[in-house]
Amino acid sequence: MHELFLIGIGTGNPDHVTFQAAEAIRGADLILIPRKGADKADLADLRRQICARVLGEDASERIAEFDLPVRDASGDYRAGVLDWHDAIAGVWTDTVAAASPAPRKVALLIWGDPSLYDSSLRIAARLSPAPRITVIPGITAIQALCAAHRIPLNEIGAPVVITTGRQIRDHGWPEGADTVVAMLDGGCAFQSLAPEGIRIWWGAYLGMAEEIAIAGPLAEAGPEILKTREEARARHGWLMDIYLMRRG
Repeated sequence: MHELFLIGIGTGNPDHVTFQAAEAIRGADLILIPRKGADKADLADLRRQICARVLGEDASERIAEFDLPVRDASGDYRAGVLDWHDAIAGVWTDTVAAASPAPRKVALLIWGDPSLYDSSLRIAARLSPAPRITVIPGITAIQALCAAHRIPLNEIGAPVVITTGRQIRDHGWPEGADTVVAMLDGGCAFQSLAPEGIRIWWGAYLGMAEEIAIAGPLAEAGPEILKTREEARARHGWLMDIYLMRRG
């Protein structure tokens, strides 16, 4: 592998794939697609659909699938993540090495954008020998959320904090922020906040046919979001969601 393309593909809508992303897919000798188990088979299917749309009948010949290692969540969080990244880098290397003929240009289709709460760049840094890395930006869940609710990300001249559910749960509302975007929040950390004066905009499966969007004062919308999340997870077997909160 001489060059690795990390290609942002948006939030599940094939129309999110940019001309630049499509060109990079067409130029790749091998496209790696992770399998995350039966519950998340839709995610691999969507990647295959994007490849078929861009490459046509040649798509399957250029795809190599691999089983994504499972992160050990029993111990220290950071150490577990670093070990997990090492394991993924090893699987990438083994999958590319098994391909014939040997690929020079390898691509990974990254949900959203490779630069925002995604680990692909950190994993790629573990590869040896190090390939040349090219990043193709993609539409993020934040953009898709604001589009779904028809709202701007920021108030006039006001700051925005992009953080995680873990940080909100452990430290509360970020100091100095008027608007907070929470990503990677499987536990609905907004429940840990006093709801007075906070409005929330929430979305799941953004950009997809299954898209769900709920907005309102946190005290009223919060319980509705919790109920809707559980129903959606039971229906689909997996859930990707994000929310924005604003005070004042």
